Amino acid sequence: MLELATLAEVVRSGFVESVHYGSAVGLGPSGRIEVALGGVDAPVLPRSSAKPFQALACLTAGAALAGPRLAIAAGSHTGEDFHVELVRELLADYGLDVGALACPPSWPEDRGSMEELVRRGLGVSREHMNCSGKHAAMLAACVANGWDVPGYLSPEHPLQVWVGSVTEELAGEKAAHVAVDGCGAPLFGLSLTGLARAVQGLVLAAPGSAPRQVADAMRAHPEYVGGTGHQNTELMRALPGAVAKGGAEGVLVVALASGHSVAVKVIDGSPRATTVIALDVLRRMGCDVGGAAAFERVAVLGGGVPVGEIRVRRSRP
Repeated sequence: MLELATLAEVVRSGFVESVHYGSAVGLGPSGRIEVALGGVDAPVLPRSSAKPFQALACLTAGAALAGPRLAIAAGSHTGEDFHVELVRELLADYGLDVGALACPPSWPEDRGSMEELVRRGLGVSREHMNCSGKHAAMLAACVANGWDVPGYLSPEHPLQVWVGSVTEELAGEKAAHVAVDGCGAPLFGLSLTGLARAVQGLVLAAPGSAPRQVADAMRAHPEYVGGTGHQNTELMRALPGAVAKGGAEGVLVVALASGHSVAVKVIDGSPRATTVIALDVLRRMGCDVGGAAAFERVAVLGGGVPVGEIRVRRSRP
């Protein structure tokens, strides 16, 4: 279990209603730990924060990924039309269709897109699932190498073995645990420090290298990493040069162009305070995050109007 620090509090009408505990780590450009809150060396499951590393594995395995295709492979898209079209195009270029996707069927996360499907009498689909970009990239890598396609999610599959190897190299540590993610793909547990080190490796990689290509694609096409109004997308726009990727169960990684990086895990699994916490860690390291000031507080509503906020809390539990 993680050693827990008090990371954020929910204040309603001047009353502390809830508290978020967890861990957070901030690395300087040299890789040195500059901020450590809670158990930063304990393993966590990175969930979708690992997608940039999975995208890198697909790229280095031979999948033709660049620009928006590489960004959506590293992202958790919201299921808008332009996301779904790109997934279909990528699959088609490798002689596949959406039937090859092994991620579960889902509604789009984008409400307008979901409502449009309902109006058209359509239901859930695999291509609308937020991980379909990653899965399409995995399938592309399999076709490029002549690997078995139906079994591409098996932990023993050559692709997933390669994903594990790439992830461990970036993190500078061995995976502490292998789990199954919500989309069915293997998931490699890392310490928060290793997770921060891995995302830092993307932004500090040499220009033109494969890791840097992943970072550059995410930064150039943030709308494919999330979607319209998505917090990761808007945070990257607010902090030019930043890479941000959230994951389920309260995980978030952020790396600035300077090489400063942060990994956050909120133990109750809620994502509502993760960006607030990450920005606070960056500020503690002396980083200029003024462009993201709008993300440093989350309004608490009462009767539809703000009556409080979610804010960082720096004391121990």
